[in-house]
Amino acid sequence: MSDFELFQNMLENSKRDPNQGMVARFYDRAVKTDRVNKDGFPIFEDVCFVEIRIKDSYDVFDQPATEEKKKRFPLEYQRYLLAKSQEAEGTPLRQFAFLTAAEIETLNCHGIFTVEALAALSDEQAVALELERERNLAVKFMKQAADNKPLAEFQQKEEEFALALAQKDAEIEKLKAEIATLKKQSAAKHK
Repeated sequence: MSDFELFQNMLENSKRDPNQGMVARFYDRAVKTDRVNKDGFPIFEDVCFVEIRIKDSYDVFDQPATEEKKKRFPLEYQRYLLAKSQEAEGTPLRQFAFLTAAEIETLNCHGIFTVEALAALSDEQAVALELERERNLAVKFMKQAADNKPLAEFQQKEEEFALALAQKDAEIEKLKAEIATLKKQSAAKHK
């Protein structure tokens, strides 16, 4: 079962939600620690937070996510984990210039967080979710990216050669400096 299908099953099961009237969103926030690096700058770390909103209330509860909150809002927490796992291996939708913010949020609600996951939808899934246009854009993008792969590989090899050449140049300069030093020492001994 794919991540998408697993998420859709969880979505169906969540319709009997005891937290009706509440919305939770899990996300990572950079939090400053008490530690500093060798240069004296503060060290930050990612911490999972949960933002909870209640219907007809202006209050927003934003706090570090506890195990209790993760169990209370399992669908939202799974959506957060799914987003992290997809984005670790793919191109986040927010970097895909062909989609609006509203389209990205719609896709996120369906458990789709990367261009690769969007392109991997079957024709039937795209039709059922009314995402045919978005899926077609993602498929075209992925095909174009695959066509650019030889160019990217060539560019990477060229960068490796340039780095190796720069290292050789530095080594030659070092040897020239050593030769000059030895010549000076030899001239000083023969005087």
